[in-house]
Amino acid sequence: MEHVVGHEVADALGLLLRRGTRANLYARLTEGLGPAVDEVTYPVLSGLARTGPRSAADLAGEIGLDRSGVSRRASRLETAGLVRRRPDPDDRRAVLLALTDAGTACVEELRERLATRIEASLAGWPADEARVFARGLRRFVEDGPFTEA
Repeated sequence: MEHVVGHEVADALGLLLRRGTRANLYARLTEGLGPAVDEVTYPVLSGLARTGPRSAADLAGEIGLDRSGVSRRASRLETAGLVRRRPDPDDRRAVLLALTDAGTACVEELRERLATRIEASLAGWPADEARVFARGLRRFVEDGPFTEA
């Protein structure tokens, strides 16, 4: 069989990127953070943390949802004080979504929880192997088939 490594990586990515796999992880990460923070709103929080303030339409493209889905989720997060809407300084007719200080703190907690889970899953690996994996994964993401080259 040709491209054995390519197929192996593609199969692993397929499992990793499945919606159900992500939703299950998000549900575990968001446990106990309040009713507005769950597997449904996690992508909005995470997306805003990565990109900074964005319109619902721009954020939708970033996180793989439609604009109305982002708006509904953002409304839940806004009610909880984690997201705010503000005028776009470049277009006063447009509105940007942005994390509040509480939203930023929530994302920091989510990232800590994720890092803890990742490190726990690598705990049985030799330390050198885990570091090589981390470097290789970063390199693959930055230089691999996902880049816009």
